[in-house]
Order: sequence, then structure tokens, then C-alpha cells
Amino acid sequence: MTVQRRGISKTPESSAIEKKIKRGNAQRQASSWRGNVITLLLLTGVTGLVSWIYFTWADDFTHTMVSRGEILTQPRVFTVECSEDYKKYKFFPGCTPTKCGRAITDSVVTLEEAQKLRRLAERGLSLAGSDGGASILDLHSGALSMGKQFVNIYRYFKNEIRDVFTEDDFELYRDVRSRIQKIIAETFGLDSKQMYLTKPTFFSRINSTSAKTTHDEYWHPHIDKETYGSFDYTSLLYLSDYGLEFGGGRFVFMDPSSNRTVEPRAGRVSFFSSGSENLHRVEKVTWGTRYAITVSFTCDPDYAIDNPSLP
Repeated sequence: MTVQRRGISKTPESSAIEKKIKRGNAQRQASSWRGNVITLLLLTGVTGLVSWIYFTWADDFTHTMVSRGEILTQPRVFTVECSEDYKKYKFFPGCTPTKCGRAITDSVVTLEEAQKLRRLAERGLSLAGSDGGASILDLHSGALSMGKQFVNIYRYFKNEIRDVFTEDDFELYRDVRSRIQKIIAETFGLDSKQMYLTKPTFFSRINSTSAKTTHDEYWHPHIDKETYGSFDYTSLLYLSDYGLEFGGGRFVFMDPSSNRTVEPRAGRVSFFSSGSENLHRVEKVTWGTRYAITVSFTCDPDYAIDNPSLP
């Protein structure tokens, strides 16, 4: 997940996304006039309109990987072919993705633990929050959305921090992070000791308020490895329920032949290799509030970050 907007100027990331969109349209055997319109728009650089058209047409090709009503006691794993992205970076045996895919499980984090983490997020985000629809709280760096900018929660609210968070909060956060790392390693056949937490790792709160800055525009398609570089594995822990506490906000993998969605439920963990084999986006939230934690891992120790600790 990212809250950064992809600009109209062509970057390696936007080019990769455009190529996937074009290939997806071709494999879906869309009518020739649709293909001509998209090609024309790509040539003129109107990427935002391309995305809108793509999302509209793609609704006919959406499959649900797991619904909110299902409870998965074992990871549901979908294998995909690894992209070439990882060849641009140093290879780390036992960690660099050679088996790629995506998986979902409901057995790593309990509902009670998810509820405690949500209350942690609610308390932290109640101190500020974005003017737009997307707010973040990063316990590692201290970044907290405030209006149209970010502040360091540990500095800005240093006299109130221990009234907001407890040592038990941080201990639960660290324990859950460790369990997520373990299930990723088990699923992809990795050495968990060769995996490192990396930034950004953060809580997110998303509602239907209109975006005020590009940081609020979380819905754009993106590839985590292209966006952040250090990412090798991305995970999300959902802290609220799709269809009960919010509408929209499903996680969408944008595959060549169809879109595949994950419906959030509190305590559900979704994780995937971070390359372009897992181009994705989040649907716009249409009502209610969606809470989640993005937990990111790298194979490169130079980009490792420590667990957070309460000042």
C-alpha cells in the first residue's frame, strides 16, 4: 500500500503499470475501440484517465480470493511467476523471492488482538489525522498525519505519549509482527532470520473524506518493489470488517486476465511478494472507516529497522 500519487510524467514504475494494464486489456480480448482509446491516452500521457477507464472495464473481470464471511484456518496460497524485478538488486540466499505469490490467513492474529491493535491506532490517530481521507501512524519513525503534513508523534506529543500508549501495546505489536514474519517465511520457504523489518511499516485509517493532498490518494495502482526498493515481502493486517464497518476498500491484485480481491476482516493477514507480479491497488472507501497495518520486510540488512519502543 502507498499513499503517494503516481504523477503524469513517465517513471519506471508508471511505465511498468501501463504495460501491465495494456497486457491485461489484450488478454481480456477487449474490443478494438477500447484498445485504441487506451493506446491514444497512454501516448498523450493521460495516465489518470487510463486508470479510470481500466478500473471501469475491469469490474467485469473481478474474482474474490477470499470473502469477509470466510474464516481461513490455513493460509490460502496463490502462486504466481516471479517478475524480473529482483534481478536488479543484490541476491540474498534464503530470502530473495524465487517462489512468488500471495496468501491470506485468519489464524495468525486473534480477533481480540486485532481489536487491541485497532484501539492503539484509534488512540494515536485521535491526536491528529489527515484533512483528507487517509491517515497514517508509524510507531517506528513516529510519523503521524496532521492536517496536510506529518509530525513526529514522539516529539510533538512527548508529554502525552505514555497516556496514549502502554508498554503492553508495544509488546503486542512486536509479537504480532514476529508472527507475521514467521508465516511469510513458512509459506514461501524462507529463512526467517534472513528477513528484516523495513520502512514504511505503519497503521492506516481510511474513510470517504475527499483527498486534500497527494498523500491522501491511496487508490492508485502500484508495485511495492518499484515504489520502495527495499521491499521484498509486503503484508497487511486488517483491523476492521469489510461490509460491516466500511464499504469499498477491498485490496485488489491487478492480474493480466482479471482482478482478484481480498475482503478485509479484523484479524485477517494478507501477504505477498513485493514485485510487479503483484501489481495492486486499494478500492476507494465509500463509507465507514477502514483500519489496517502494513508490515514490510526486506532481505537487505542495510534497510532493516528496529522494533519500536515506547519512549
